[in-house]
Amino acid sequence: MRSKKQNNKSVVAVFAHPDDEAFGPAGTIAKLAKSHKVYLICATKGEEGGNSKNIATRRKAELEKSAQILGIKRVYFLGFKDGTLSNSTYHLLAGKIEQILKILKPQSLITFEPRGISGHIDHITVSMVTTYVFKKLAFIEELLYYCISQENRESIGDYFIYFPPGYKREEIDKIINIEDEWPTKIKAITAHESQITDAKRILKRLRKLPKEEYFLLMKNK
Repeated sequence: MRSKKQNNKSVVAVFAHPDDEAFGPAGTIAKLAKSHKVYLICATKGEEGGNSKNIATRRKAELEKSAQILGIKRVYFLGFKDGTLSNSTYHLLAGKIEQILKILKPQSLITFEPRGISGHIDHITVSMVTTYVFKKLAFIEELLYYCISQENRESIGDYFIYFPPGYKREEIDKIINIEDEWPTKIKAITAHESQITDAKRILKRLRKLPKEEYFLLMKNK
């Protein structure tokens, strides 16, 4: 039986779009969910991720399915529009994230590394704003920045106008073995059926790489 103290530990992941959690640190989230209460904050509903009229509704449902697979307790949607996270939304985004974190009082946060993995402006904004809120809230002990290895980056072709380099192994602070969680990660990825083309491409690449996820670590002083 898990201790009461262990059950009270919580982690909040903060991302920009539905599928960021799955294509990103899904294995780590699934592993943490076995011993922590894990929550997810999603800034948008991924409205730009398809052409159908109901794409936002569909992607919201896909994220909720993925969250259930990963063991996430609750998903908080902030209501921002996909592709609009920029200067004019910084403080509003920060305020909404801070409000939720003050209620949940997590020990740890997970978000994108500062370059947003792929250089996506929404990703970069979420990383920056989450860092800002993290530094304001002393009860949060650590911030885990999900990143990709140099090996992983070299297996990816050009994507956006600028796709940043991956991190060398000696630059990475934490490496999580997700071999046991790999089947769960695959289920979470494939739950995002509207993004199946990207899912197939990413899974083809990931299957050739070590079953690991990588993080930079920031501690609250």
